[in-house]
Amino acid sequence: MKELNELIETCKNYAFDLNFTKAKEWKEAKKDRVLVGYMPIYFPREIIHAAGGMPVGIFGGGDNKQIIKGDAYYQSYICHIPRSIMEIALDKHMEHIDGFIFPSICDVIRNLSGVFKQQKIGKFVKYMDFPQNFLPEIGGVFYQQEMEHVLKYIKEINGKTPSTDELNHSISLYNRNRSLIEFIYKIRQEFPWRLSIEDVYNIVRAGTVIPVEEHNSILEEICEHIKENIGMPQDKIKVVVSGAFCEQPSLGLIRAIEEAGCYVVDDDYMLGSRMILGDIDASSNNPLEAIAHAYINQSQYSSSIYDVHNPKENRLAKIVKDRGADGVIFASASFCDPSLLDAPIFQNAFDKMGIRYIAFQYSENINQYKVIKEQVGTFSDSIKLWEDDTTVLA
Repeated sequence: MKELNELIETCKNYAFDLNFTKAKEWKEAKKDRVLVGYMPIYFPREIIHAAGGMPVGIFGGGDNKQIIKGDAYYQSYICHIPRSIMEIALDKHMEHIDGFIFPSICDVIRNLSGVFKQQKIGKFVKYMDFPQNFLPEIGGVFYQQEMEHVLKYIKEINGKTPSTDELNHSISLYNRNRSLIEFIYKIRQEFPWRLSIEDVYNIVRAGTVIPVEEHNSILEEICEHIKENIGMPQDKIKVVVSGAFCEQPSLGLIRAIEEAGCYVVDDDYMLGSRMILGDIDASSNNPLEAIAHAYINQSQYSSSIYDVHNPKENRLAKIVKDRGADGVIFASASFCDPSLLDAPIFQNAFDKMGIRYIAFQYSENINQYKVIKEQVGTFSDSIKLWEDDTTVLA
């Protein structure tokens, strides 16, 4: 078994490889393999795997890529991630990726899918709507049809239609993947010093750009390491980070939150890898229906989903309670409409519930953290000094 530091460093190298080298090597190793890029937040990766493909997460260049060409495509008053993704595409980092899926996050991502079509990037471009009606006979059927459209695109490339057994096998692999990631978060809930949130982020993000089988093997080794009593407890509060589900914060910012006195025990940084809670039925005669029903009945809350019968503020409050968190950090990408529109709803609800919170905005290429560290540090200190006070810092 490899050393923990070696495993984490391997994951970090995979996660921030803007050339997607591992995915390219996987594709070239065997004929008719297909790479399908998907943007945040969530995409049912199982169907790509079953169809002989590999899903590749595309989350922008962060602070590793200077934006020059991408600025020509988007206004200055929208979020940073579409410019970043365009820069990667125009610099030919993704030439080996066959098709691209753009989930229904917001109007900006919808527009980005149109730009990809206009620029003829990839063999297919699919803007994928997710159900907003959570009745299985309506939203569930619609979602199955959306997945069938994706499979049709892949069949046009490699001629493959996945069988029921192949779909169920892929579902079982991703069930295992989510359960291992959840094990890591449960360990952090009780012993957050055993693995930093920066390390967790690198570990989870690596799984979006390498084969799921390889990621599962890495996760299994990491889980064995963190079962041991490693690390040293520090005087920090426990927090949940919410709002960073699409444009990803830089590693420096992720690190800065914990350095300022907080253990992050839950987050939505890589929401797609953790969107489904629990297992999807891996023995169904209709695997697409099983995936659809899991999305309807077992999905995390998300600012891009409107579920009138299941208020997201209550769902976030439950996460805070279940993780034993002392407060919430609302971290929103600048100009992120879904996150920023949700913030007042969350904050009004938490004022009434007595849940402490702070809020700030960031962009993926930010490299100055002093103000944010001071704000987070003050939040942490206020909770440690006045544990019985429900005063909220905004």
